[in-house]
Amino acid sequence: MPAARLGKDVRAVSGLLVAGTASDAGKSVVTTGLCRAFARRGVSVAPYKAQNMSNNSMVCHDRDGSAAEIGRAQWVQALAARVAPEPAMNPVLLKPGSDRRSHVVVMGRPAGEVAANDFVTGRRHLARAAHAAYDDLAARFDVIVAEGAGSPAEINLRAGDYVNMGLARHAGLPVVVVGDIDRGGLFASLYGTLALLEPADQALIAGFVVNKFRGDRSLLRPGLEQLESLTGRPVHGVLPWHPDLWLDSEDALDLEGRRGRDGARVRTAVVRLPRISNFTDVDALGLEPGLDVVFVSSARDLADADVVVLPGTRATLSDLAWLRSRGLDAAIEAHARAGRPLLGICGGFQMLGTEIHDPEGVEGPAGARAPGLGLLPVTTEFRPGKVLRLSRGEALGAVAAGYEIHHGRITRAHDVDEFLGGARVGRVFGTMWHGALEGDEFRAAFLAEVAGLEPSGAGFPAARERRLELLADLVEEHLDVDALLALARTGAPSGLPTLTVGVAR
Repeated sequence: MPAARLGKDVRAVSGLLVAGTASDAGKSVVTTGLCRAFARRGVSVAPYKAQNMSNNSMVCHDRDGSAAEIGRAQWVQALAARVAPEPAMNPVLLKPGSDRRSHVVVMGRPAGEVAANDFVTGRRHLARAAHAAYDDLAARFDVIVAEGAGSPAEINLRAGDYVNMGLARHAGLPVVVVGDIDRGGLFASLYGTLALLEPADQALIAGFVVNKFRGDRSLLRPGLEQLESLTGRPVHGVLPWHPDLWLDSEDALDLEGRRGRDGARVRTAVVRLPRISNFTDVDALGLEPGLDVVFVSSARDLADADVVVLPGTRATLSDLAWLRSRGLDAAIEAHARAGRPLLGICGGFQMLGTEIHDPEGVEGPAGARAPGLGLLPVTTEFRPGKVLRLSRGEALGAVAAGYEIHHGRITRAHDVDEFLGGARVGRVFGTMWHGALEGDEFRAAFLAEVAGLEPSGAGFPAARERRLELLADLVEEHLDVDALLALARTGAPSGLPTLTVGVAR
């Protein structure tokens, strides 16, 4: 790889950028699969995403042992790579607080806010932090598998881009573009993504990957051959759609595709809040054969629920107002009065209390105050300092573990039972811990308590590992892993043709 193409102080390391034709095209899946496939070959590999926009995050340890926050997808990708997750793997995390502003996390810690109209000038410091983190990883690992964000062909945003082609140019990374054939328009989106880029960016686009293919591969072959002929770049493989392949999601795009299970005995309704966060908290419930887990947004859908879950949110007061505007507050209160179990997690737990106060405007207008649903004797006050913590304890006679990410500080009535950093009154449970249901022992104890279910023997960590292995098997079988590893080690081939159709140069 020519040294002139590398960013300042970056040694000539191996790396690959997995870009996509759109959000949710399969970048995370391909990145995760390649991390495990390369790790199987004994390669020291690290995942990386310069900027992630997601309310699904995870707590990990920084290299100095302190707690830090990164995107959920990069945390899972680190598990796939068989390395410890760290903030350099996702140096910039944007957590949407509204349609126009996002809370910023840099290297695992809060770093103010950024507005949508500050995309170029307001993010230069983020670009510097992101590229410095990449350079640090590059000095410690043999191969970096970087994941892009959205599409690299967002030409209106190219000047401020440091996640897609901006990163590729910084580090001289070859780029593979992933397209989702299940959405339709695959060939146009792959060709168009390349054609819209300026020549220097096109020179780094080294090939394509097709995701979520169903059917007879022979019917696809003529299109693949023509794409290769038109672009001068190979298709490195076609990943099939697989019913058992799902990973911890980084955003709410896939919630529409989550459906219940027919024939299950216990219906569990998870309220789909507008600013829902860390909804992966309930993923482990989906393993339980006796549970039907559905996401709902109307009071009618709560009427026949056996268990209701009020999940986390990045905008507690705003989502509480939304809840009331749809009559969901009355439905939740009726559910609790009927003696049916209710679980609130982090922001959802705070809504169950008696009052929420934001004196300094941490999540919204300064001084904002609202009554909670009054189902638990706790009050919440938001403070600027964010709590990041990996927690361990015991509840319902079982060992439990989770992680905390919150600005809200709760005050619990002195005579109320504590429950995983929260509170319990009868069959209403509230916890500040995310991820507790992933623990097999605690999940079994909780389901026995609230639904009378016998332990199913389902193991969530083991299930996640099986999914990672399944994904790696699919990648090994259907992608040219050796060619992709060689591409990462040698860089994009020289002399790749430049497309000029459809864009003024």
